[in-house]
Parts: sequence; C-alpha cells; structure tokens
Amino acid sequence: MIKKTVLELGGSDPFVVMPSADVDRAAEVAVTARVQNNGQSCIAAKRFIVHTDVYDAFAERFTAGMEALKVGDPMREETEVGPLSSERGRADLEELVDDARRSGARVLCGGERPEGPGWYYPPTVLAGVTREMRIHREEAFGPVATLYRADDLDEAVLIANDSPFGLSSNVWTRDESEVDRFVRDLEAGGVYVNGMTASHPALPFGGVKRSGYGRELSGHGIREFCNITTVWHGA
Repeated sequence: MIKKTVLELGGSDPFVVMPSADVDRAAEVAVTARVQNNGQSCIAAKRFIVHTDVYDAFAERFTAGMEALKVGDPMREETEVGPLSSERGRADLEELVDDARRSGARVLCGGERPEGPGWYYPPTVLAGVTREMRIHREEAFGPVATLYRADDLDEAVLIANDSPFGLSSNVWTRDESEVDRFVRDLEAGGVYVNGMTASHPALPFGGVKRSGYGRELSGHGIREFCNITTVWHGA
C-alpha cells in the first residue's frame, strides 16, 4: 500500500539582524535560539547573518552571552547547557569546528573539548566562516554558532539561502518593507520576525529543500494525512 508521507529532515536556520533591530534583545534571544536543547534542535538558529552596521555590537553581545552559559550536569539547577546526546554527535561537531578553524575561521569563544567525563562541548562562536567550509553547508547539531557579515539586505538574503536546508528562519528588523522582502525571498518553511522559531499546534510546521516536505501541526498538518474524496452527482 502506498501512503502519504511527511518528512522533516533537519535544518541550518538563519538568524538575520538588520540595522533597525533592537540589537540587545536580538543578541539575548539569539543565545537561547542557538543553545535550546543543548543546541540539538532542528529549529535552532545556527547561522547568524548580521548587517555590517550592527555586526560588531551584535557579535560582542552574542559572544559574551554564549561564553557566560554554565555548562554542566543537566540535573543541577544552575546548568544551562548539558552534554550532547552521543559520543559520535560530539565528534561530528568537533570535526566541523576543526575544519572551519583550519580553513581560516576565527573562534570567538569555545571551540575546545572540556576535560572530564561526559559528551560535553562548550558554546562556541565562529566568525569569518566562508562557503567552502563544511560547517557552512552541513548542520551543526550542537551549541556552535557561525557569524556572517552582510553589507545589505540583498547579501543577507543571498547568504541565508546559500544552504541545502530550508526549515525555518528568524529575521530582526523594524522595517516592514524588509519584512516583506524576507517573507517573499527566504527559502524556508517559516519566517519568524523579531523572535525565535518555535513550533505551535496552531501553526503549520515544515521545511523546503533538504529539510523535507509536507507540514505537521495545524489544519494543514492534519490534511497531509487525509485523502480527498471527489463526489459528483449526475443530473
């Protein structure tokens, strides 16, 4: 029997910050957006694309926020980032960071495996990432963020779309014309404005490109698993 299917296959979501954004708030939310579930979330923001006018301010605040996170035993109340799900998962993440470093990326914080037991990896921020690096085109499934500088809206869209994935996206701007442009041109299943991506039962959820096809949740998600019956009565 052939049945309908819906596939959600991961993501490498962009988090775009434009000059009109509240940079302090954007940087604060960006930390949560990157490290939710220890960074092991398909909808976690992973690529941070920042307009050159606010790049330095955002990078400073974001890096400070990532570096300040408490890594440790997930059973302790003070812990903010716990271990990764497997030894292989940590090794994969290390390979991406090491490849980027060898290829010229700058490590603004983190980037080194901590001593001791457990599959821990520190919150890490990489700057100077280029499209030739593996981390640019592969999903970093852990608390590692990549920073990109964009000269204008066109370049921000270009960088955001330069990925095989297209699950969701985050854009920070107070300019409604920029919002319209992002909604129209970003290759993603969702565009979250001045906030971080989150699934909600009332909203359809799913992606494009290698992030999968179809939608879950909401009425749209229910209909993905329904068959339409055509009924016609003759005169």
